[in-house]
Amino acid sequence: MDLRAAAVGIGIGAIVAATGCGGAATRTGEAARAERERLQSHVGVLASDALEGRMTGTAGYAAAADYVAGQFRAIGLEPAGTDGYFQAVPYAVANIDATRSHAWLHRGGRRRELAWKADWIAGVDVLRERVKVKAAMVFVGYGVDAPELNYDDYAGLDVRGKIVVTMLGAPKSFPVNPRAHYTAPPVKEAMAAAHGAVGIVVLRDAHFAQAAPWAAVANNAGRVPSMKWVAADGAAADYFATLRGNIVLSEAAAAELFKGAPKSHAEVMAADAAGEALPRFALAGELEIDRRGALSRLSSPNVAGVLRGADPRLAAETLVFTAHLDHLGVGAPVDGDAIYNGMYDDAMGVAVMLEVARALASRPQRPRRSVLFLATGGEERGLLGSDYFAHYPTVPISQLVAAINFDNPVFLFPLADVVAFGSEHSTLGAAAEAAARAEGVKLTPDPLPDEVRFIRSDQYSFVRQGVPALFLTPGTASGDPAVDGTARVMEFRRAHYHKPSDDLSRPVDWNAAATFTRLSARVGAEVADAEEPPRWQPGNFFGERFGRPRATAR
Repeated sequence: MDLRAAAVGIGIGAIVAATGCGGAATRTGEAARAERERLQSHVGVLASDALEGRMTGTAGYAAAADYVAGQFRAIGLEPAGTDGYFQAVPYAVANIDATRSHAWLHRGGRRRELAWKADWIAGVDVLRERVKVKAAMVFVGYGVDAPELNYDDYAGLDVRGKIVVTMLGAPKSFPVNPRAHYTAPPVKEAMAAAHGAVGIVVLRDAHFAQAAPWAAVANNAGRVPSMKWVAADGAAADYFATLRGNIVLSEAAAAELFKGAPKSHAEVMAADAAGEALPRFALAGELEIDRRGALSRLSSPNVAGVLRGADPRLAAETLVFTAHLDHLGVGAPVDGDAIYNGMYDDAMGVAVMLEVARALASRPQRPRRSVLFLATGGEERGLLGSDYFAHYPTVPISQLVAAINFDNPVFLFPLADVVAFGSEHSTLGAAAEAAARAEGVKLTPDPLPDEVRFIRSDQYSFVRQGVPALFLTPGTASGDPAVDGTARVMEFRRAHYHKPSDDLSRPVDWNAAATFTRLSARVGAEVADAEEPPRWQPGNFFGERFGRPRATAR
């Protein structure tokens, strides 16, 4: 297979007018067919078994990066990396040695070993081969200190030199935006370290415990490496050296951990499920954690191409589209299949991004602003590639006016709605609304705010640097009244998400994929051509926390 081969046919951009995309009635049968065929061609390459799941740093990922660079070249994008289309990202990598890593619960003069995978899973320190800690434990609720909300799970507790035990998530009493922010693992780890903790134990909250069986979560433990990107001075991103013990416990092990405590684990889970305030208290005994791993370094690229803006006054301002190129590689077999192809997650997102690039590049008049297209690595390891780019952008971060991300877009039925996560945070919401209306679909609010998806994909790396962002994805409303769209999407997530069966055997409604691509190109055209750049909404949580004035070339 020629991984650099350019897709052929009439481009979506051939029917894109100077103000955006033409309506559905203007597409010829040949153009519509070519739209579908190109999307299918991209996905067929990127989700093939030959690329072995595109784990960051592997030969399969490198082949995928070559393919995307070749597509950027064929579309006419200029290289926007540090080495042509590539931006090398340096990673510190560690693979846990599960046979020599242990966790013990000390209580009443007895030591009980917790069983790997059955009771606990963990990554491993990326800078130290062995990290060991033994300390008393304190349950700190959600482990959140949010002064602007007059909330502090650490108030009245002394956790210095102790291991904090935290519930996944954040208080349900929080407004949805702060709740999303305070759910992020690096935020919680930073808080634990700031309060003097020496380790952190994560308990799954009621929602995720119900949504994902522990056995499924633990299935690939130890197979997927821990990774952090590394700065020029050798420092690893979001790395807290004082936290020497970091593990996740099963529900069964958590129940054991809470024995002898003022509240049982079952009572704490019930309070979380009910949205009640969680108690905070010391736990009986001590926890000992000894993690060992094999350390290595690797370099694996983001892939970046740019369509230069046509307006001399606005061309220095840049909109960035992102989709992650990596997936989970080769892992634990399921029904005899060990390749985690990631067809929907996120070969499909990359395919959509490539065709948005073609659409905007094919317009009779280029967009006024520049538009950068970025295929990222390391997303599945913690948004690493996008975070590296946001810290070391190939255009000044002050000139990045917006980010639009595609991740795991699932097309199982005719498209009737889209969700633009983040649309309420900035004026980008108006562009998404107009694009949806033009394509004859609805713009639907976040249907599952408890899953805080706005912080769980690459757009959040840009939000943390003050850049307004959207995460565009198809919704669950079906254009076919005989199809229950919600049921189909939930079945996909239950049976195929992050499993080997998310592969080329999955059904795809290619008409829906093409419509979503045109809609996304409309959003890009609107943002790139608008007289004013996107702005955070007044008083918005993310804008207040991360936003800043942006110097432009005006």
